[in-house]
Amino acid sequence: MAVRLIASDMDDTLLNSETKISERNAAAIHRAIDKGIIFLIATGRMYVSVKPYADALGLDVPLVTYNGALVKGSRSGKVYYEHPLKLATALELLAYCKEKGYYIQSYQGDALWVKEETVFSRRYTEISGIPATPVGEQLYHPQSAPYKLLAMTQPDEFETVWKDIQQQFEGKVAVTSSRDNFLELMEPGVNKWNAVRAVAESYGIRPEEVMCIGDSNNDLSMIQNAGIGVAVANAKPAVQTAAKIVTASNDDDGVAQVIERVLAGAL
Repeated sequence: MAVRLIASDMDDTLLNSETKISERNAAAIHRAIDKGIIFLIATGRMYVSVKPYADALGLDVPLVTYNGALVKGSRSGKVYYEHPLKLATALELLAYCKEKGYYIQSYQGDALWVKEETVFSRRYTEISGIPATPVGEQLYHPQSAPYKLLAMTQPDEFETVWKDIQQQFEGKVAVTSSRDNFLELMEPGVNKWNAVRAVAESYGIRPEEVMCIGDSNNDLSMIQNAGIGVAVANAKPAVQTAAKIVTASNDDDGVAQVIERVLAGAL
């Protein structure tokens, strides 16, 4: 079965450790596009954080952002799919995190809300390039539904906080992680695969004609369900186990290497 659409995660997958797209990755993507293959970015990042990379690649496609809560055209700005957290759920989550003393940030449209600047908010800004907006107590009282919430912890507290929130909000919130201490909280049913599949269907492409590439827990849905699920070599063990192919790491042009195999008819 020919690959007609490739969806790649960004951080620690398409981007190297310097958060850049390597020349080899960019060249392979352009060759795939020239061959008629659609290339998507599927990320937990905000749309505004993804668009500069899409523009640099010359992409004119829907971008899967906020782990699938928003699919929006890279050039047109057209919203194809939007599924934010229910406002009531977000308010409950925010109040719970405040009570427990958990760091939480909220994605209001394309603005990143934090209570105040902390080591966590500064670290996120370093990674994403998006400055946080300190809003004080307003963080806990949004008037509109956020696309997602993100809790951050110290590494040794991460599993405990994950289990706590998952148990407290079972059935109300989809919980996953994008980094070792990034806990992603979305509306149930929101994940990268559901968004990628919706985009593929809009092009008349079947799931078995889709390749998805990633490294972390929030990539599992698309790696498990795509026709070809690919893990980079630096991916979490569970992601590598779920993948049909393990390519080179993000610092060794893993995305390019697997795309080159597709173009060579080696898959």
